[in-house]
Amino acid sequence: MKALSTPAPALPVTGSPGISLAPIAAFCFLWSSAFAAAKIAVRDCPPLTLLTIRFLIAGALMLGLAAASGRWKLPSGRDLAALILLGALNNALYLGLSWSGMTTVSSAFTAVLISTNPLLIGVLAGPLLGERLSWRKLLGLCLGLAGVALVLRSRLTGMQEDLHGTLLVTGGLVALVAGTLLYKMLKPTSGLWTSTGIQSLAGAAALLPFALATESLGDARLTSSLIWSMAYMIVAVSMGGYYLWFMILGRASATSASALHFLMPPLGLLFGWVVLREPVSWLDLLGIVPIAFGIWLATRRTA
Repeated sequence: MKALSTPAPALPVTGSPGISLAPIAAFCFLWSSAFAAAKIAVRDCPPLTLLTIRFLIAGALMLGLAAASGRWKLPSGRDLAALILLGALNNALYLGLSWSGMTTVSSAFTAVLISTNPLLIGVLAGPLLGERLSWRKLLGLCLGLAGVALVLRSRLTGMQEDLHGTLLVTGGLVALVAGTLLYKMLKPTSGLWTSTGIQSLAGAAALLPFALATESLGDARLTSSLIWSMAYMIVAVSMGGYYLWFMILGRASATSASALHFLMPPLGLLFGWVVLREPVSWLDLLGIVPIAFGIWLATRRTA
């Protein structure tokens, strides 16, 4: 797609000529809801096995959609290699590590920790992508990080979260940052259904040997909650959320697009509370204030 290979404008919160508010809102909703859905699913199936099956089915469906719409075209060797690498980072490592960590930490905490990626991307996007980090964006990123730190302090000081699980989720965070920056650097030109489908299949292939070596399919329980959460993650998250993420990332700067992840803590806390009855403290809610203001500063259009 042309939008993936041309310089991208900054992404304002209220939308832009290239991206309206609707896909931005849909992405934030779908991405943040995935943490609660995953927490439900890993109760009945080992995480790596679950992800392997999810990526395999989602990838096949997305490539099928690309073929049915007449937009399937075998990527060039360069693009295919890039998409395989991106699939390993954005799917296998990011979700493999964060889901493994989520077996011992809450879904809300996982959402909070992963949402620190905008600051890392904002710092690295300058030297790696040539994106200008204005004082307004820097202040917005710092405010967002302060809000995330407030929520983290609330949860870690209360000894609510496991250290080993926290380290695994942190590894997933690093993979997501690397995948975001490389997507902007490599600029794959395949259609979104094709590129997202190949990444999903690459993630399944990367996870399969680890799932076979460390987990047993016999540990899975075919419950109704597992089936519904798996269906939701395949259709809504892998197909819908990832499609929207790469569309937004292709049309906006890496810093502006990733700033939307600061919304994941309050939304993740909301889903964790509503769906899983995970506790939410007043400090968690207080952290939403600098997060919201930080996103506004980091993504607003400059005069």
